[in-house]
Amino acid sequence: MPGLSSFQNIFRIPELKNRVVFTLVLLTIYRIGAHIPTPGINGEALSEFLTKKGGALMGFFDMFSGGALSRLTIFALGIMPYISASIIMQLLTVVIPAIGSLAKEGERGRKKITQYSRYGTVIISLIQSFGIAIGIEGLEKGAFVQFPGWPFRLMTVITLTSGTAFIMWLGEQITERGIGNGISLIIFAGIVARFPSAVINTVRLSKTGEIPIIIVITLVAMMIAVVATIIYIERGQRKVPVQYAKRVVGRKVYGGQATYIPLKINTSGVIPPIFASSILGVPAMGVGFIDIPWVQVIARQLAPGTVIYTILYVMLIFFFCYFYTAVIFNPIDLADNLKKYGGSIPGITPGKKTSDYIYRVLSRLTFGGAIYLSIICIIPEILIHGFNVPFYFGGTSLLIVVGVALDTVSQIESHMLMRSYEGFLRKGKLKGRRG
Repeated sequence: MPGLSSFQNIFRIPELKNRVVFTLVLLTIYRIGAHIPTPGINGEALSEFLTKKGGALMGFFDMFSGGALSRLTIFALGIMPYISASIIMQLLTVVIPAIGSLAKEGERGRKKITQYSRYGTVIISLIQSFGIAIGIEGLEKGAFVQFPGWPFRLMTVITLTSGTAFIMWLGEQITERGIGNGISLIIFAGIVARFPSAVINTVRLSKTGEIPIIIVITLVAMMIAVVATIIYIERGQRKVPVQYAKRVVGRKVYGGQATYIPLKINTSGVIPPIFASSILGVPAMGVGFIDIPWVQVIARQLAPGTVIYTILYVMLIFFFCYFYTAVIFNPIDLADNLKKYGGSIPGITPGKKTSDYIYRVLSRLTFGGAIYLSIICIIPEILIHGFNVPFYFGGTSLLIVVGVALDTVSQIESHMLMRSYEGFLRKGKLKGRRG
């Protein structure tokens, strides 16, 4: 079988085999840590209470942590503080010129920004873990805490902050010495770990008659359609033609070839929905545990499925699509490089008109990508509130799983092709979300 033969080739390349095994071992360590309870807490009772009170938002964040948040294990905060710190740093690259110049300094600047993101992750983790400790002590008059007080608070802060720092280290080690993007794979592992329970829960609801069998069949068909759409769009690109002029240097002729600039339909990948849900979900979930009537009204209005939540969610997705694309793709620099090396887009004058043209094409592609992400991400809300379907299926979770899988398989494919091994596909090369 071609597919089995290609898979076996992974273990015939020592470096690739070591990278894959290293990645699997670190992800296994992460999943083990997601089941180690935080000291001094009645985890089972707290999990039941949080799942009941937190609703869909708790389920959403619990999905990113692989169930660690609802059980309040040592990895309860998950990787979300790191994501929040990354959001802040990327916003600061636009607001603060000094940080913006760091982003343009190549590898050195990237390392410096990564270092600042680590510091920010620790600070955010300290704040969030202290808030969790205080909040748990106040729930049900301290029924979930064995020995309330400052020793418990300090222990919780140290435990949860250390857990997040360790997850961050795991992600960086996977990126550097493993295969794929470490942070994305950790989120991927947390989501995939929840799929079996989601399937079992759906089957149970189907057997009890709470979900008609026709809805289950429709759900499976919809999942397949969503996965196919994600793969098609994530691999889609607009090829902008480029022609290089011939140059004579001595007795040699350089240039003259035709190529293209690949512009992705969804340049920002899964970043916009992750950032949008992080910004919108944290305050909404927090106010949900405050037993004050007007606060509860706000919490209900910010819950998934409401009109206000959907509108804000879509707006944030659009914002981060354009923002992240602008951060990682600079049409002016691209136009300058084309002009420097004698390249030009047919029919477009080199220089400013070229950058304007690329900017115009990229803006239209980003608008289409934002619409695609918005539609994919609001599917769960329709399923939850319209058909009472467990929200783990579809939307953001499938987008992350499929996107990360494409990127990881693309990296494995590159390693295999570089060593003259056949990849996973007989015809052509598998492309990830980045090209």
